[in-house]
Amino acid sequence: MGLVLYNTKAREKQELVPREPGRVGMYVCGPTVYDRAHIGNARPVVVFDVLYRLLGHVYGAGNVTYVRNITDIDDKIIKAAEESGEPIAEVTGRFTRAFHDDMAPLGTLPPTHEPRATRFVPQMIEMVEALLTRGHAYEAEGHVLFEVATMEDYGALSRRNLDDMIAGARVEVAPYKKDPADFVLWKPSTPELPGWDSPWGRGRPGWHLECSVMSEHHLGATFDIHGGGQDLIFPHHENERAQSLCAHPGEGFARYWVHNAFVIVEGEKMSKSLGNFFTVRELLDMGWRGEVIRLALLTVHYRKRLDFTEALLGQCKTRLDRWYRAIEACGDADPVSPASNAPGTDRFLQALLDDLNTPRAIAELNDQADLAFRSPEPGDAKGAEIDVGEIKGRLLFMGALLGILQQDAETWFKGEPDTVGVGEIERLIEARDAAREARDFAAADRIRDELSANGVILEDGPEGTRWKRAG
Repeated sequence: MGLVLYNTKAREKQELVPREPGRVGMYVCGPTVYDRAHIGNARPVVVFDVLYRLLGHVYGAGNVTYVRNITDIDDKIIKAAEESGEPIAEVTGRFTRAFHDDMAPLGTLPPTHEPRATRFVPQMIEMVEALLTRGHAYEAEGHVLFEVATMEDYGALSRRNLDDMIAGARVEVAPYKKDPADFVLWKPSTPELPGWDSPWGRGRPGWHLECSVMSEHHLGATFDIHGGGQDLIFPHHENERAQSLCAHPGEGFARYWVHNAFVIVEGEKMSKSLGNFFTVRELLDMGWRGEVIRLALLTVHYRKRLDFTEALLGQCKTRLDRWYRAIEACGDADPVSPASNAPGTDRFLQALLDDLNTPRAIAELNDQADLAFRSPEPGDAKGAEIDVGEIKGRLLFMGALLGILQQDAETWFKGEPDTVGVGEIERLIEARDAAREARDFAAADRIRDELSANGVILEDGPEGTRWKRAG
C-alpha cells in the first residue's frame, strides 16, 4: 500500500503519485507573526511534521522538500506594531523567534525552506503583471484586483457558490470592485505604512499572493501537496489556486490539498472571553511538556475536530510515562532496526500510510509496550518469541515517525541533567532512605510530602527508590 491522503479538492482519498517519481514537494501555510501561536495554530505544524517524517521514510529524507512560509507583512502585523509602538521589523522578528521557540519543544523538524513574504515582493509584482496581461485582473482606485468571473472553475476547491462565499467568509465588499468576490492582489500604502514601489504606485501585496509566489519559487508552478488548516480552504487557498493557475496556464499548481480540522477547548470554540484560549507558551509555562502537547494533538485523526482538554493532556502524560517505562524494561539491549514488514511495524506503517491515521498508529505503539512488559516464563512459547532488542527498536522507530520517545527514559522522568533541583531531590531521597533505615518513619514521610509538594513522585521497589516529576 502506498501513501493515501484525503484530497480536499477531490473530496476523496487518493494515492499520492509524485509529479517527479521518487521526489515530493510540500507547501504548508505558516504563521502570521504578530502574536504567540495558540494551540489551534500548533495542530497543523504537528500534523504536517508527521507527514514530513513519513514522506522521508517512504522516499528518503533527501527526496522531500518541505516549504513553510513566514507571513511578515499583513494588516494584523501593522496593527500590532501601532499598538505596541514598535517598528514592524521588531514585531515580526520577535514573534518569528517566539514561534520557533514554542514549536521546538513540540519536537517539530525545521522545514527545508522557510521563506519570508517581504523577501519576495518583486516576484509578487511580476505575478500581478502576468495576471493583468492575461486579462484576469484589473486596476481600480490604486488597487489591482483578481476578477473571479474570468476563471471558469473558481470555487472548485471550496465547492461554494459565489453568494455563499461572499456571505460566509472574509470577503471585503468595496465600491471599486466589479464583483464583491473579486480579491485584492495589490493595495496602496499611505506614507506611514510599509510599501514597495510598483507600476501601480507605492503599495503592498494582498494576503493570498505571497503563498503562490513562494511555493512557485521553491517547488515550481506545479507541485505535489499543499497543506494547512481547514479555515484556509476559503478564501485563502481558493484564491491562491485561482491566481496561480491563471498566471501560469497549462500548469496545475497543487495536486493534493490536505487540511486539518479545528481545535476546540473543553467543548467550546477557543475564545479569550471564555478563558479557554491557550497559547503553546502558556501550556509550557503551566508545566505541560512539549511531548505531551504533541501527543495530545495526534490522538484524534487530523481531519476530525479535536477537543483539547486538561484531562486529555493528563492521559497523554500517563501514556508517555508508560511508553518510556517500556523502553526502560528493555534494559541495555541494543535496539534492532525493524523491517517494514515486521510484526507490529507493518500495522503501524499501514495506519500512517492510510491518510495519517495517528490514533491507530498510537494503538499499535501501545501494543508494543505491552510486549515489553511481558516477562518470558520458562516453557512460555509466546514469551520465548520476544526479543527485547526488536521491541526496543520498534518502540523507537514508531516514536521517531510520530516525533515522540526521542529522549533518554531517565531524562524523561527526572528532567534535563541541568534542571534546577535535581541534586537537591537526590539528596532528599538519600536522607529519606537514611530515615527509613533508622525507622524514623515520621521524618521519611515529611521528606516524601516535601518532594510531592514540589511535583516529585517517589516509587519504592525492591531495587530501591525511583523518582519522577509529576508534570
